[in-house]
Amino acid sequence: MSDDYAERLRANRREKDEFFAEHPQSPIPPELRDGFDGLAYFDPDPDYRVEATVTVHDDPEPVEMETTASNPVRYLRIVTFAFEIGGEEHTLAGYRQEGDDGAIFVPFRDKTTGQQTYHHGRYMELEPENDLSDTADVVLDFNLAYNPFCAYSETFSCPLPPEENWLEIVVPAGERSPDIE
Repeated sequence: MSDDYAERLRANRREKDEFFAEHPQSPIPPELRDGFDGLAYFDPDPDYRVEATVTVHDDPEPVEMETTASNPVRYLRIVTFAFEIGGEEHTLAGYRQEGDDGAIFVPFRDKTTGQQTYHHGRYMELEPENDLSDTADVVLDFNLAYNPFCAYSETFSCPLPPEENWLEIVVPAGERSPDIE
């Protein structure tokens, strides 16, 4: 990982911290913003920025995801990403809501969940420049993994990562558990 990449990642994190501290749409409750001094992150780590091979699901299956507010939300499993971390093969599914052509939603849990990271899991989003095709390679950057807004306030309802996206490894990258008391 180049120093340039690490600096861009740190700049992105500073910008996010500023948004969380000051913006009216911040998930940090207003009464806690004065004491908010930034999110907790793992250090940037090139081992968690991995090439993944794509399998596109031409007839995407619907997946009901439970939420923190217990009203399930429906997504379509549109792709599966196959990648290697620590010499082991892993997969994560990517989802979109019906009619959405935006980012691919990749909710996941790993062995840091509930320990070093938010107890309901974290999210990643991919915005491919072109339509994905089978065997295309994309970068999954766990350094960009983030906590859902419900990690900061119970007023938000967030999808929970389905069991197919529970990784049996430690992924010490991205955002750590929120500490906003």
